[in-house]
Amino acid sequence: MIKAGIIGATGYAGAELVRLLTAHPHAEIAAVSSVTFEGKALSSVYPAYRGLNDMVCEKADDVVKKSDVVFAALPHGLSQELAKQCFDNGKIFIDLGADFRLENEEDYKQWYGGEYKDKALHQNAVYALPELFRENIRGKRIIANPGCYTTGVPLALAPAIKMGLVKHQGIIADCKSGVTGAGRGLSQGTHYPDLNEGFHPYKVAAHRHTPEIEQTLSHLAGEAVKITFVPHLLPVNRGILSTCYAPLQEGVTAEQVKNAYRSFYKDAFFVRLLPDGAVADIHDIKYSNFCDVSVHIDMRTHTLIAVSAIDNMVKGAAGQAIQNMNLVCGLDETAGLTMMPPAF
Repeated sequence: MIKAGIIGATGYAGAELVRLLTAHPHAEIAAVSSVTFEGKALSSVYPAYRGLNDMVCEKADDVVKKSDVVFAALPHGLSQELAKQCFDNGKIFIDLGADFRLENEEDYKQWYGGEYKDKALHQNAVYALPELFRENIRGKRIIANPGCYTTGVPLALAPAIKMGLVKHQGIIADCKSGVTGAGRGLSQGTHYPDLNEGFHPYKVAAHRHTPEIEQTLSHLAGEAVKITFVPHLLPVNRGILSTCYAPLQEGVTAEQVKNAYRSFYKDAFFVRLLPDGAVADIHDIKYSNFCDVSVHIDMRTHTLIAVSAIDNMVKGAAGQAIQNMNLVCGLDETAGLTMMPPAF
């Protein structure tokens, strides 16, 4: 059994790691940590875990010592030293934060206000969106787990970008996220009376996931891709719906686009390409690692409209991190992640 440790186990992403790893057939949770709740039982923070996981939150150093694989569910800026500690001690480090996602340090400085503390360490990290970069992930020990929007948007557009079916200018990603994406901390913007029965965009043309999305799409395109990215906050707990618009290249037909998507995702277990007439819906992917994708063509404006739906806490965070652990450790990629979404 793989001994898995979770640093930051009492945040939403950390709590999802606990939920999913508890049922994993080839892994067991060796230790958990939390700065806020150190010395307290995890089940006292999340009563739903009572009797299933009553582990006491320890220090991060103890988690590293007891684990083969360390998951870090921390805010940006807090993972680099832990990654170094794990790397030097032969551990696998899977970072759910942003410290290793951007290849260009200048982008990290601009969007996150930080710097790379150990540039050589960053050279050993791999950006791990399995459906797009699976072969790059195997055997690596520092894993940059993608963010939520940065999973949903690329999976909606990847086949069209990779196969040259759309233009690389004028792409728009119009996304809606549940409130868990903002984390467990309290804020005015997520206060129930302010959020309930409302719906609004936020960080318009200024969201930190912009360069990460562009980095992924640029790799697929083989040249620089810029997008217009506007996230919105939905008054629901979970889910991200990404509606992406891209101008089709001249002469491209609807059948070409649909065949490209079928071919691209034919072996991707977690990407469910929906049949004609169906539309991706966050209702259908909750609590699962699936990404539902629906493809639509507006022939009047010659525009691809690709819609993806993911659970931001699972495929957009903890589930994808476990999918990456499976790949790195040589397990079946789907191990521990085949739970069926609830029907209602």
